Amino acid sequence: MTNDFIYTTYIKTTPEKVWEALTNPEFTHQYWGHNNISDWKKGSEWKHVSADGSDVKMVGKVLESNPPKKLVISWCSKANPADESQVAFDISTMDNDMIRLDVVHSNLSVEMGRGVSAGWPRVLSSMKSFLETGKPLNTWAGQESKCA
Repeated sequence: MTNDFIYTTYIKTTPEKVWEALTNPEFTHQYWGHNNISDWKKGSEWKHVSADGSDVKMVGKVLESNPPKKLVISWCSKANPADESQVAFDISTMDNDMIRLDVVHSNLSVEMGRGVSAGWPRVLSSMKSFLETGKPLNTWAGQESKCA
């Protein structure tokens, strides 16, 4: 059985800054606690790596890359590559200083669905806070770190 996780947030920033927040390991490290590493070109591999570089949590391929509007990646745990899903990030401008970020994580197994439904709201809320205030949330406060 599969399902989708859909999350929309509005952020007072630019599409370019959201793109950078999703794709620049220096940014992802600050609000997510992990580094997203790739050249972000279609067909390239990407990795979700612990801050110290010792542990690769998630892996996948870049399926679509249209900076700063859309990024689509495959997503699976390095430990369980058969449980592959897909994440689409759609970035659209609402007005001069606000964007809408739609995240659709699809083709989720029950196990992956449980993990991302707890993880994405935390990660995306932290990213929003970081972009708007320069300060991320303590993303994993009160919970053992689980990758979104």
